[in-house]
Amino acid sequence: MPTTSPSAENATRDRYSAAAKAPEEALCCPVNYDPQYLKIIPAEVIEKDYGCGDPSRHLHPGETVLDLGSGTGKICFIASQVVGPAGKVIGVDMTDDMLEVARRNAPIVAERVGYANVEFRKGRIQDLALDLEVLDSELKRCPMTDAASYLAAEDLAANLRVNHPLVASESVDVVVSNCVLNLVETRMKRQLFDEIFRVLKRGGRAVISDIVSDEAIPRELQDDAYLWSGCISGAYTEEGFLTAFADAGFHGIEILKYDAAPWQTVAGIEFRSVTIQAWKGKQGPCFERNQAVIYKGPFLKVLDDDGHAMERGKRYAVCDKTFQLYQQPPYRDFFAFIDPLTPIPLETAQPFDCEGMRLRHPKETKGLDYNATTEAANCRTGSDGASCC
Repeated sequence: MPTTSPSAENATRDRYSAAAKAPEEALCCPVNYDPQYLKIIPAEVIEKDYGCGDPSRHLHPGETVLDLGSGTGKICFIASQVVGPAGKVIGVDMTDDMLEVARRNAPIVAERVGYANVEFRKGRIQDLALDLEVLDSELKRCPMTDAASYLAAEDLAANLRVNHPLVASESVDVVVSNCVLNLVETRMKRQLFDEIFRVLKRGGRAVISDIVSDEAIPRELQDDAYLWSGCISGAYTEEGFLTAFADAGFHGIEILKYDAAPWQTVAGIEFRSVTIQAWKGKQGPCFERNQAVIYKGPFLKVLDDDGHAMERGKRYAVCDKTFQLYQQPPYRDFFAFIDPLTPIPLETAQPFDCEGMRLRHPKETKGLDYNATTEAANCRTGSDGASCC
């Protein structure tokens, strides 16, 4: 197995540039995609695409999707069909050869599907604000020749990030990626997750397929640029991958797919494909509106991403933000929701202390003076003989 000296990013760019010209079967693990979406995609795109999962299975019509490390565009072209003409798909890749294949085939796909809703942009996935094609153009006009021009180029890049971002903040519904995050250098991985979080709308989500390891990767493997560009050396551990989402501020993090069999084993370490979904939107102020939730099970006790611990069947006081959050996926099927009998307008609500969890007495939601007596509900027996009583 050859060992090379270039940086991880240079090794990755060189290897994927070559893979855009001639297919490399060993570059990543095989994936079974929905054949109905592959029919209109040119063979060249399919043959030169590399991944380990299919995040497009978790998309919905009308969504704006950002694909990180889009390569020759297969996931983008599948996503285009899933989101439909009301949706939009943006692919980001740093490799000119990959972008050339994707852009050349985009009009073919658009003609076959009947609409054009895909575009490809040049950038690094850990720096989604910097448009590399605009930077390329400016540097050709004013090339770097000395330290002063180098510093001017840095200022130009900073200005482009602010005034002409490649992907604007809070502009996409879903960020997807297929076996690319592990290719980013370790020192840039935190920025990578921060960027994913930045570009998502509130309530948006990331659906990421990637390779993870079951053990920590030793330094000698991390220093092997060939293994890095082959989706091995830069992999997160299984636990570390989930932690990276949490550290970036995501909530509702769940494993959608976990391959039982490893894709590859190196020095006794197993590397396998997983698909993770994580949501943006738990940030914000907490207000008291006398709302309560009941965790329905099946576990005896759960702990959410904000440290709220709840036992099954008990009525807990929550702030309005948490009350609304739990009514959205992926939580809503696990809770019962109790609104106060007399609603408290948000504009008059008082701050809620979310530091700990407490039970909410039913009279807090019904009102301390509530003393009603009602007749039994009007129950009717159905055709199957069932009754509500």
